[in-house]
Amino acid sequence: MSSFEAISKEIEANKDKFIQRLRDAVEIPSISAEAAHRGDVCKMLNWAQELFQKLGVKCEQKPNGVQTLPDGTTIDLPPILFGQLGSDPNKKTLLVYGHLDVQPAAKSDGWDTEPFQLIEKDGKLFGRGSTDDKGPVIAWANAIETMQKLNVPVPVNIKFVFEGMEESGSEGLDDVLRANKEFLSDVDFTCISDNYWLGKKKPCLTYGLRGISYYTVEVSGVSQDLHSGVYGGAIFEPMNDLIWLMSQLTTVHGQINIPGLSKLVAPVTEEEMKTYETIDFDHDDFRADVGAPKLLKSTKHELLMNRWRFPSLSLHGIEGAFSGPGAKTVIPSKVIGKFSIRTVPDMEPKAVDELVLKYLNDLWAQRGSPNAFKPVALQGGRPWVAEHDHPNFEAGKRAIQKVFGVAPDLTREGGSIPVTLTFQELTGQNVMLLPIGSCNDMAHSQNEKIDVSNYINGTKVLAAYLLELAA
Repeated sequence: MSSFEAISKEIEANKDKFIQRLRDAVEIPSISAEAAHRGDVCKMLNWAQELFQKLGVKCEQKPNGVQTLPDGTTIDLPPILFGQLGSDPNKKTLLVYGHLDVQPAAKSDGWDTEPFQLIEKDGKLFGRGSTDDKGPVIAWANAIETMQKLNVPVPVNIKFVFEGMEESGSEGLDDVLRANKEFLSDVDFTCISDNYWLGKKKPCLTYGLRGISYYTVEVSGVSQDLHSGVYGGAIFEPMNDLIWLMSQLTTVHGQINIPGLSKLVAPVTEEEMKTYETIDFDHDDFRADVGAPKLLKSTKHELLMNRWRFPSLSLHGIEGAFSGPGAKTVIPSKVIGKFSIRTVPDMEPKAVDELVLKYLNDLWAQRGSPNAFKPVALQGGRPWVAEHDHPNFEAGKRAIQKVFGVAPDLTREGGSIPVTLTFQELTGQNVMLLPIGSCNDMAHSQNEKIDVSNYINGTKVLAAYLLELAA
């Protein structure tokens, strides 16, 4: 029996133990967006530190500064957990990143189960953080523990970076990493498991992510909210201005109306087009999964390119507007619209901001309203693309082939993980995204889950990947 066969068998034998380990983690409501749960985020980091220290990982929590809350008060940011397993100069060094914070969740949001209890049902493990990202982080511990139990040497040094603010913009992380770049100086590869398969059956490796540029548009008029029955028809209403302006950002078919934006996009090559032909993706299944009556594109390659390769603009909400149940006949005195653009190579945030702000100001001049108008460019994260013929990806491909018996699809994703680019720049080495969850895991949504098979087979993949890195 080969080392990997023995590891695979042992992982299966410990399935219940590994599920219980994930259950313990899910029960910690480490919600980074809510100050009331800051202690739970720190508790989760301490829990992970204890887990990895039992495996011989040397851990250190790096302070991460202070966060200013919306009401002006301050609170300590959660520390960043650094870890190191092995320091053999004759071995390559792998960097593993993950996060231990989660999105807010409550049963009243529409969950079928309590979100901070891991519930197993029909081969699925439901609970907040089960797939994003506690399951994958714990899978690394499961894999290493199994190898150690069987006396299979871990053939590479491993460094870990685990944070507790990813779901809140990874505040402070880049500063901590840059202040401790000596820790990253000998890294040869980076692996991140914080994304998902394209479908439900076939695994993938991800080599590209879109960036993000986020904007707010503030329109204010009268000094306070007013009764529409008394003042309607007498004033220029800020909400009317904002709705009109936001309706000018895209066409009904999703085309972005901002002049010059498409010129920033890198041309698509013939070789790149060919990569979409073999990807396992069912257009109709995707439409059914999201419950959409129709999709913006009618073919597989057009839809995938719209999600990964071209920019998209999404509206996210209006602050200051009435949004509760029932009727309220108020005219808001000030409203703030929020939208973002998912960017692609070669769209630099500064260039995108200039075009967006110019267009917004031009629209406002066209509107002719006397109300006050203030567009603001907030965060800007650049897109990321890696070389997928690198030895890091080749090791990932062989690992997946060992576990699943198929070669993985090579995919991009429409979302953004800004730290991916940070690691690539600070280490000067290849970064690979190796997802273990599937497309219908509902991360960030109600009823988040990870399938038992994905969790256990994902653990096997991570173990196989560690072996393959030294092959």
